[in-house]
Amino acid sequence: MPARCCRLTRAGENGQLPVIDAEGRSIALGDLQADDMRALDGLGVESDDLHASRKRLALAADAERRGLERSLHDGVQQQLVGLAANLELVAGSVDADLEAAKKLLAEMARDVRDAMDQARKLADRIYPPQLEVGGLVAALRSAAANANVPARIEIARDQTYPPEVAGAIYFCFRDLLENVSAGSTVAITAQSDGAEVAFDIVVDGGLHADRSLLGDRIEALGGRCAIEPGSGHQTRVIGSLPLSG
Repeated sequence: MPARCCRLTRAGENGQLPVIDAEGRSIALGDLQADDMRALDGLGVESDDLHASRKRLALAADAERRGLERSLHDGVQQQLVGLAANLELVAGSVDADLEAAKKLLAEMARDVRDAMDQARKLADRIYPPQLEVGGLVAALRSAAANANVPARIEIARDQTYPPEVAGAIYFCFRDLLENVSAGSTVAITAQSDGAEVAFDIVVDGGLHADRSLLGDRIEALGGRCAIEPGSGHQTRVIGSLPLSG
């Protein structure tokens, strides 16, 4: 609500000071109070929404960290423990049984490749290097391939965005990929007018993502996000992000 410029004049017959706005019109104090109350109510709702959004983001970040810890403990760490044990076996069997040692070394090489692959996937969950090396399109294609979800990506390869903007779009897309039903397909388009980038993600199939959290990621950067039903079994995520603060 735009601010009113007002001034007080001499008291009227009822002893109350009338209020005159910038255009010389008299305004009842009751109207001003009602407007103020409505404005305060609106601010209260916005404050509650902001608090709820921050809480969802904090809880999601905690859940992500716990998931990373479990993946490190149950995956990479266990593989490294196994490699250490196998190294001791190799050291003790090289002289006694060379063929067995060679076989064990081949198994260890496979385990090392698996550990490296898991470490790469964990790094991608923190921040995908493709965003810096290959750009947004490359990162989106890699995310779709890792999730084994057919995806159509219609974004100009030569289009670049600030890291925080590209990251927000990427993680929104990745969250959708990780929460679609089997057999679903996903399509994403993005265009920029120089001031902001608008994106549209269409999921053709079942979707089980936390829809509030999807919007929180975008709105935290001053953007807008809406999740709407599409035709048939489709769900559309339509959003925009400013390209400068």
